[in-house]
Amino acid sequence: MIRIFLKIHFELNKKIYTFAPKNATSMKVITKKYQLPPKVYRTICMRGVVKKKWWQPLALFGGLFALNLLINLTLYFNYWMFIFAILAPIIWYLFWLAQFTAAPNLPQLKPFFEKFLYEFTSRDIVLKVNQKEGVQLKWENIASAEKTEDAFILHLGLGQILYLPFKIFNNDTDLKFMEEGILKRKNLLK
Repeated sequence: MIRIFLKIHFELNKKIYTFAPKNATSMKVITKKYQLPPKVYRTICMRGVVKKKWWQPLALFGGLFALNLLINLTLYFNYWMFIFAILAPIIWYLFWLAQFTAAPNLPQLKPFFEKFLYEFTSRDIVLKVNQKEGVQLKWENIASAEKTEDAFILHLGLGQILYLPFKIFNNDTDLKFMEEGILKRKNLLK
């Protein structure tokens, strides 16, 4: 439920008075319950790792290729290092894929894969399992946000995300408030 609050300023006897409703901080967006599927998590995290660390597999290939070329020119000829130079980026990719495939089973990340009802305010995010149990996150914990064609993705760290598909928002007003009223104001979404 989104409420628009107006502050009325006026000057009387050279003093400024501000009137605002008592519950001015109650602007919030409440979503439907949603559980992050491990396949979606793995896809988003792999895309993030490749986007941020794209240079690492190239550096592995280039470094091993250059090292082998140096060894071939100075010491002796070997071709197995050329094969390893090709396999190293593939092993790098498989390493990250294994990390994000196993992440839903880790006790530290299990809470990210439970079914939550999300409450967003301008101060914090509350992830509720039910009416009595939940987790509160401050907006300072969110490193960045991105908007895809069907969801918002809030990044807390490498491999820690909140995936919010548009279908969990109750109406277009909530969706618009989430984008313009919260994410853009906090400079998380450009």
